[in-house]
Formats: sequence, C-alpha cells, structure tokens
Amino acid sequence: MEEDIIWAGNPRPAADATPALHEDGDQIVFRGRLNLTGDGAAFLHLGSGSQILFDLADPPPPDEAHGTWVEVRVGRESVSLWPYVV
Repeated sequence: MEEDIIWAGNPRPAADATPALHEDGDQIVFRGRLNLTGDGAAFLHLGSGSQILFDLADPPPPDEAHGTWVEVRVGRESVSLWPYVV
C-alpha cells in the first residue's frame, strides 16, 4: 500500500461489520477491523488471515479506534498485490 492512513481523511467508520474489498470509481475500498500497532503503523484485518499494513500519518488515530470497523479508500494507483509468505 503506497498510501498512509490519515485519520479524519481516508478511513471512515464502516456501516457494515463484514470484510470487503471493492472498486468505487477511481478508488479501492478496503473494509475491515483496524488494529493499531503502537509503533506508527496499523493493519486492517480483512478476515481469513488477510491483513493489509498501513503507515500512520500525523495526527495518529485515537486509541479508541483500535479494533473498530473502518473503510479505507485509496487511489487505485496506490495499490499493488503480490504473493508474500511469512
């Protein structure tokens, strides 16, 4: 992911608490549970063990955001996928 999470910018509270990934115009929409790592990063849990790592831009999300369902919208050009095994 080439875009950071900018709180009060690209993440929004999700109306639906189910994972999703879809295209909306020129944006890709990721819906999942937000997990803050405490070291300037976050990951979005999309279910089935799938996670997307994001860096956090200032100001960071409030602690209450940890574990909430959000939709993150990013430009299509900011997304690349490739297989990665840990």
